[in-house]
Amino acid sequence: MKLCIERVSKQYGRKQALDNVSCELTEGVYGFLGANGSGKTTLMRILAAVVKPSAGRVLLDGVDIELLNDQYRDVLGYLPQHMGYYKNFTVEKFLFYIAALKGIEKNEAHVRVEKLLEDVQLTNEKRVKVGKLSGGMKQRVGIAQALLNDPKIIIVDEPTAGLDPKERIRFRNLLSAIASDRIVLLSTHIVSDIEYIAKELLILKRGILIEKAQPQLLLGRLQGKVWTVLVEPSEINVLQAKYKVSNMNRKNDHLEVRILSENKPDPRAVEAIPNLEDLYLYYFDEEAVK
Repeated sequence: MKLCIERVSKQYGRKQALDNVSCELTEGVYGFLGANGSGKTTLMRILAAVVKPSAGRVLLDGVDIELLNDQYRDVLGYLPQHMGYYKNFTVEKFLFYIAALKGIEKNEAHVRVEKLLEDVQLTNEKRVKVGKLSGGMKQRVGIAQALLNDPKIIIVDEPTAGLDPKERIRFRNLLSAIASDRIVLLSTHIVSDIEYIAKELLILKRGILIEKAQPQLLLGRLQGKVWTVLVEPSEINVLQAKYKVSNMNRKNDHLEVRILSENKPDPRAVEAIPNLEDLYLYYFDEEAVK
């Protein structure tokens, strides 16, 4: 299975949300990384067939998804950034409702709903109204509805925003477990969401796809550009004014500062192993690292 994005652009009035994006995707997890406003959500919506590109096209196994129409939606599972729920429906009733909208036969829907409730660990909450669930539980309902039709392409947009660390880990593990024979597209600006599960990272900046590569390859490009240095607290302001500082840890009366710099920033500096937070800061220094 191959999903091809061919010269896709999207314009809203004078705003160029996407600019000539092209790439190929096969089975596995892909992390779409970018700051707010980078074009991630617009691209997710185009891939989910929610909006049409202003130019370019998306192909599934060589066929335009606009021509495939319902055939494409039959193999698609989508969890948007802001999922709409019927708060007075129970979890079980909500999933049966979505199954009916997707045209899943009633007996099959019962089997699928029970299995997915178990997979997302919501069996005990199946008769609880959705409006009374925590944010993490609602996201689990969201991924369950996206998987109801056993999709081959799964698109999830900012799925862990607002979740606590335990829920985020649970969500990542679930996506990783189902990705072996599916294309899973995960859009985020939280680097830890994709650090261990992404086959490749796609880095979007101001609507342009600037990188598509394996995480280790991208991190390799930062070798010799990440440093740690132990300094007096009084030195911090000078360092922050001069360099990109990704992290600070207190060490007794000193601070250990992590710095991105093409050259050794201080005689005391020691080269460090790059991580995805460094990568994010390297491309998106205007955004706080999460």
